[in-house]
Amino acid sequence: MLTALAYARSRLPLARRADAVELLDSGILDTSEVEANLADLARLNRLPGGTRASIRGIRRLAGGRDAALRILDVGTGSGDLPLAFAHHGWSTLALDLNRAVLDVARRRTAGEPLVEIAEGDARRLPFEDRTFDVAHCSLLLHHLDPSEAADALRELRRVAKLGVVINDLRRGIWPLCATVATSAAIGRSRVTRHDGLASARRAYTLEERDELLHSAGLATRWHSSRWMPRVVTTASPA
Repeated sequence: MLTALAYARSRLPLARRADAVELLDSGILDTSEVEANLADLARLNRLPGGTRASIRGIRRLAGGRDAALRILDVGTGSGDLPLAFAHHGWSTLALDLNRAVLDVARRRTAGEPLVEIAEGDARRLPFEDRTFDVAHCSLLLHHLDPSEAADALRELRRVAKLGVVINDLRRGIWPLCATVATSAAIGRSRVTRHDGLASARRAYTLEERDELLHSAGLATRWHSSRWMPRVVTTASPA
């Protein structure tokens, strides 16, 4: 019976992670399309499971303290999360590999002294060990294949004193439906509507996420609500 059930689950469309390509990663978008997509993502971050959930995760790793935290935000997008972190007195180095994205982030964070923007690759971070208190990424992990994700998580562990916070979609029927519906309702850009579906299909399950963290030498300490399409995971060195 268990074998039959496992087989049935393996045949479901979302049983395996898809290789769907997201337009934001394609390199074919013009500046206005990148800006429109990032504005949509900032609006999505204001929903439950977004910015506030990441802040909860960081506070858990920091033992509830706010002041003087130094955060690395990898795959920062428009920089809206680092701006939210600044409201708590946290200084953030916001990193992204996409130069078109970085141009937007620099403009939107120009007036905030607690936010610094830099170019860099999550898989090869240009920082010394334990440079930051917490390494954070939001909606980044699903862009990476398993081997790349493991490399990135090892790098996040290396540069963080307290641990890492991962905010990302989880794969499943309900998360897919919720993500597509929300992207259609809030998204003003064709890129958001396309990439919402692709992201939901590329996402890792929570079990797969925990396995990746373990392979990177990290132990999962906390998940936010498992019923949400997006789940925050905190992890510290095992």
